[in-house]
This record gives sequence, C-alpha cells and structure tokens, in this order.
Amino acid sequence: MCSALSSEAHRAFLQHAKGKLTARERLDVLLDEGSFREYDQLKQHRCVDFGQADVSMPGDGVVTGHGTINGRLVFVFSQDFTVSGGSLSETHAQKICKIMDKAMSVGAPVLGLNDSGGARIQEGVDSLAGYADVFQRNVDASGMVPQLTAIMGPCAGGAVYSPAMTDFTFMVRDSSFMFVTGPDVVKTVTQETVTQEELGGAKTHTVTSGVAHGAFENDLDMLASLRELVSFLPASSRVDPPVLPTNDPIDRECDMLRRIVPTDPNMPYDMKVVAKEILDDGNMFEIMPDYAKNIIVGFGRLNGSTVGIVGNQPLELAGCLDINSSVKAARFVRFCDAFNIPLVTFVDVPGFLPGTAQEYGGIIRHGAKLLYAYAEASVPKLTVITRKAYGGAYDVMSSKHLRGDYNYAWPTGQVAVMGAKGAVEIIFRGQKVEERTQEYQETFANPLRAAERGFIDDIMDPGMTRQRLIEDLELLKTKEPVTFNKKHGNIPL
Repeated sequence: MCSALSSEAHRAFLQHAKGKLTARERLDVLLDEGSFREYDQLKQHRCVDFGQADVSMPGDGVVTGHGTINGRLVFVFSQDFTVSGGSLSETHAQKICKIMDKAMSVGAPVLGLNDSGGARIQEGVDSLAGYADVFQRNVDASGMVPQLTAIMGPCAGGAVYSPAMTDFTFMVRDSSFMFVTGPDVVKTVTQETVTQEELGGAKTHTVTSGVAHGAFENDLDMLASLRELVSFLPASSRVDPPVLPTNDPIDRECDMLRRIVPTDPNMPYDMKVVAKEILDDGNMFEIMPDYAKNIIVGFGRLNGSTVGIVGNQPLELAGCLDINSSVKAARFVRFCDAFNIPLVTFVDVPGFLPGTAQEYGGIIRHGAKLLYAYAEASVPKLTVITRKAYGGAYDVMSSKHLRGDYNYAWPTGQVAVMGAKGAVEIIFRGQKVEERTQEYQETFANPLRAAERGFIDDIMDPGMTRQRLIEDLELLKTKEPVTFNKKHGNIPL
C-alpha cells in the first residue's frame, strides 16, 4: 500500500513540475464538490505484447464517470498522462465510449480532458480500433449532446481527430499541443525544423489554423471557463437552453448605441461593445476571439435566456467576410441551430474580401458555407443592420430572404449593392462622380428602400434594441421549424 501511495505521489509531483494538474485534480476543479461518480476504476489493459502483461496501469490511463456543473449533469473523461503517457488502449477507449453512450442515452454533455501521447504502440491495431470506436461516438453524438474538449497536454496522431469533431476545443498556453505528426517526423520528411509550440501550440491553433476555439493561461483558468460555457448550453438537442435569473431590466435603454456608429462610413467601431451593451449584464462568452477577428461569435443572454451572437467587426478588415470568418461563423451558426439556441446577428459588412488569395483559396465555396448555415437554421433568427449591408454579403448575413424572423436596421443602416463611390464609377463611368455620388448616397445609403420592400421589418431606435429583441424572442418561443422530406442536405464543405 505504501509503495502504491508513493508511486501516486511521484506521478502527481511530475505533473505539478510541468505546471499541470493531475487527472483527478482536474475533475475536482471542473465538477461540483462531491458530485463525481467514477466508472470502471479497476479496469485494466489486456495487452500481452512486449512484456506488458505484468505492468499495472491504474484505470488504464483514463478516469471516467459523471458529475455535475452548477447542479447540471455532465459526463467526463480525464486522461492520466502519468500512466503510460495517457496512451489510448483498447480498454481505455472502451471506458470513454461507455460514458459517451451514457451521455447520449440520458441527454447530457460530454467533456473530455485530453492529456495523452496517442495510441499505445504495444497494442497495435487494437489501439487504432479503439480510436475509431471513439470517433464513431463523436459523430453519433454530434448535434445530439454538446461535446467539449480541453487539450491539457500533448495530443498527436490519430488522437487529434476526436477533438476536431467535438463542438468546442480549448487549449492551455505553453503546455498543450496538437499535431498530426510531431516535430521529429516533420524534420525527417520535410527537413523543416520546428518546435512543438510552433507546430501545434495554443497560439498556432487559436490564431493561425483555427483548430482550437480558445487559449487559457493554465489548467485552472481553462476549467473555470469550461464551467462558464456549460452554463450557456442545453443538456441536449431535446431540451431548451437553461434560463438564469437576471436583474437586468427588459426595458433598459441602451443610449450609448445611439452614438456608437460614426458619421463617417469609413470609420470603425467595436461590434463587441454593441453586443455587450444589449446582452444581460454585458456578459458575452466569446468563441475563437483570436481567429478571424473580422467576425465575432459567442454566447450571451437576453432576459436570462441563452442566445448566439454573430456580428461583423468593423475594427478588422472593415468587417469584410473572408474565408476564415465565413467558416468560423458557419460552424457556430450550425451549433446554435442544432441545440435550439436563437441567433442574433449584427450586420456591418461592406462585402466579401477581394483578391487573388481569397479567390484561389475558394472564397466562393467557403462563403457559401455561411450562406448555407443561415438558410438551414430553423431556430429564431433576429438581425440588426447597424451600418453597411452591401452586395451578396447582405444576403448571407441572416437576411429576410433566408427566412430571418425579424430583420431590423438602425437609422445608420445602408442596404445597397455596393458603396456609393464604387457604384457611381461603374454606372456613370467617371462622369460627374462627386455629384452622382451624393445623389446615390441620398437614395441608397439608408434602409428606407429595403423597408419599403418588406426586407426590413422596422427602422429601429438603437437605444430600444435590447427591449425589441427580448420581446421578439418571447414571441418566437413556439416557432415551429420548416422541414423537408430528405435525409440531409449537402453543405459545400
């Protein structure tokens, strides 16, 4: 017994020396105190290859079970890097699959705390089969129960594909890594010298690749944020998101919004400020804050009910849509639609970003993902045009034509094919540009034409935006989705 305790203490010491918590400590922080019930604690590996038959592996490198977060049921697994590097074996995978099956059966989120060196080489194809079994559960659970992944150590090879199929993936700065092939293999194959951090660290995946949805300073910071995120989400697609009490009045006027849009149409402003001013207590949980900053997405509450926020960000690329922002927003819109979370969209978009890099990269295909996602979404959809809504980007951003339920514009809204100067230069080919530009602005640089056609339901006082959106969401609680007799559509992946 003393030997076992000594071994466990040594393993904990090794984790702490790296600035990391142990697998069980992470669960203690994540879950409500005393709520964790463990499954298969005594389960052992069955490997008889390479002298492993007599090697004891407590829990086979993963702790699994269920518990609660703020009193709400969740299923969890926490990989233990101190046991054979947290490597995945046949029985390790079985433990994870068991809690995923339970989660789908009862309707509760799955949270995975990943800290693993990958497949257990000694088990050969059995470990690969284990990964495939987990992958199948990821697909089965997709759109049924929320799946959240915390990368809290290395995640390499086939191990990265399970996190990639979950709804949200988060990383810890300087201690978590994700890559299909590590630096040594990259060096051998391509002669490229790269560090773990450069190849697959938190900065790489939250700023450059978009694989991860957020980065945190340490284990404690990440686990606290996971608890906050869970508070916004429904337990499954079968139920509505939770409603929390709030003291923020429904009829609170947002006077600052009457002044936030500059009179100069080329001057930027912060769309995050707009969103937070409208949301309960100014609280927004932003998703992917460091990636494709020209669009913002995240969760907030209106009168206590969860909503998904999407908004063009004039501070970055003037709010243009590009490849990365389209994919970022499309994925978020589809998540909200799958889990009954209403969508509130703030529009200030001058169009799609021009240039050969975007065209060669497939902006047509990627931009269509966002268009498809909004058109497919059957949850309540509320849209507010704060300033520019130009060209095809106007259509894409949850327009009335994509079955938007309520579409509004502020008096500063401009719904047109393109900006005044560019339009005049095309139409009149350089003749009387200044005079014609003023005429075009007076005719089209306002939301009146769209309102006359019924494409805008109202030109709204910006200060009343919060109250109007809350009233609309209350009315739309009983909205029935439009359905079609087909297996599923074919989104332009």
